[in-house]
Amino acid sequence: MPGASLRSLAWPSSSQRTFSTTSVSQNWLRPNRPEKSKSRVGRPRIQTGGSMRGTTVCWGDYGLRMKDHDRRISSKQLQLGYDTIMRKLRGSGHFKLYTRVSANIGVYTKGNEQRMGKGKGKFDYWAARVPVSRIIFELSGNVHEKVVREAFRLAGDKLPGQWETVKKGDPPVVGVTKLNAEKGITFESLKRARKDVEPMSKDASDDAMVISTIEGPPKTVSTDTETV
Repeated sequence: MPGASLRSLAWPSSSQRTFSTTSVSQNWLRPNRPEKSKSRVGRPRIQTGGSMRGTTVCWGDYGLRMKDHDRRISSKQLQLGYDTIMRKLRGSGHFKLYTRVSANIGVYTKGNEQRMGKGKGKFDYWAARVPVSRIIFELSGNVHEKVVREAFRLAGDKLPGQWETVKKGDPPVVGVTKLNAEKGITFESLKRARKDVEPMSKDASDDAMVISTIEGPPKTVSTDTETV
């Protein structure tokens, strides 16, 4: 019928996305596209060279940060921590919760009593590799600090590992070392060598080269004695 076609053009269904210049909102608990190849077990990337990426609060006022060591966290555990925070802060006022990680690593498992080899197995769940001192949740809004800390404490109890609550403006962390200018722990002090190494003089280096060239391979001494 012509009326039905006009109605469908004028009022699109909820499954159809109207024209927009913004991108489709991504799901932080699973990637939009499936994996082209199965993910390896791997380990979270540890920032070398003194990187402090992801250790400070950027968007909110408070953050939940890991403090023991890196691990792989499943999407169910992340969703459980998210729901715990939202349930605790229900009715506490206007706030917004940000997520800093995404579960984009596929975990594959095999059944019990199977022979070695034959691939990695079937897909089991999505997970996120979280390095040490990484913030996974941030919260902003008109909420009391004690209420926020209690909500993050409950979420940390649901998640594997040890967690801590940080505020915006707290110093960053290099590995597991927290920077503190009052105690003399700065980024420049961490890059310096812990022990002063005396440079070797040119004459000493030349003598060492001569000795190494003169000395030959070690000689063996026989302990056998001839009997008369």
